[in-house]
Amino acid sequence: MTEFLHAETDFNAMAEKKQSKLKRKLRVTVFSENSYEQLFTMRLSPINLFVSIGLIAILLIVGVTILISFTSLREYIPGYPTGEERHMIMENLQRTDSLILEVRLRDKIISDIRSAISGELPIEALSHDSLQAQQAKFAQKVSFEKSQADSIFRAQIEAEERYNVSENKENQTFTDNRLELMFLYPPIKGVVTNSFGESVGHFGVDIVSPEGSRVSTVLDGTVIFAEWTVETGYVIQVQHDNQLVSVYKHNSKLLKRVGSRVQAGEVIALVGNSGELSTGPHLHFELWYSGVPLNPENYISFQ
Repeated sequence: MTEFLHAETDFNAMAEKKQSKLKRKLRVTVFSENSYEQLFTMRLSPINLFVSIGLIAILLIVGVTILISFTSLREYIPGYPTGEERHMIMENLQRTDSLILEVRLRDKIISDIRSAISGELPIEALSHDSLQAQQAKFAQKVSFEKSQADSIFRAQIEAEERYNVSENKENQTFTDNRLELMFLYPPIKGVVTNSFGESVGHFGVDIVSPEGSRVSTVLDGTVIFAEWTVETGYVIQVQHDNQLVSVYKHNSKLLKRVGSRVQAGEVIALVGNSGELSTGPHLHFELWYSGVPLNPENYISFQ
């Protein structure tokens, strides 16, 4: 028992000695080499020294993490993709989606051809026939007796359709004349290489301009389409008033999203060479009115 008490006393003494060493104050002094003048003095204990070193290490780790996470320094880390590589990844994903749709469409066409050769009907055709049969059965129960309310409604609709721009040629001409009096802001300045209708399916004009040039909208409107397509690359479409739509194709970058409200002359894209149908940096510009393509050179000067 006496030996145990002696051992416990020695252990406590050692612990107190270590604790006193940790709490012992140290003085760090900096002297001038020539005059031995005291320049700096700092008092601290081993515990304070360890705590200070730990805090500095934590601050360094947090600072380096923030720099890597929120700055372009992360691109220098091996294995991390650069901005250009991420852009290429997005383009490849969009192209892959387009290829998947094309493959599905091809498989569907091949399946329909095989069904036709074997004398069978496609599933869609069977569904269409059954739908027509149901409609015919339902039509037998419908009464087509003429009523006074129906006659009044029909007269009202005919009066409204009399001034419909999509059906009345005279009103269509009037609207076209009014469009000629409007000022359409040129999307870009350049040389027109392919005019409207120069080839089959060419519903616009091709304007050659340096890559990266700013593409502006011709009138106030709302962006209704802003996506990448396989044939025409980055495409953006703007819906204007009076059933007018402007289309801008083969861009290198789109600056607006679907639903964005834009003003006349506002930059919406940059000239590029995107899409399979593009042979060089240029802008393919189209102007549509009520679903009918118009010749942009009749309304806009691109020089």
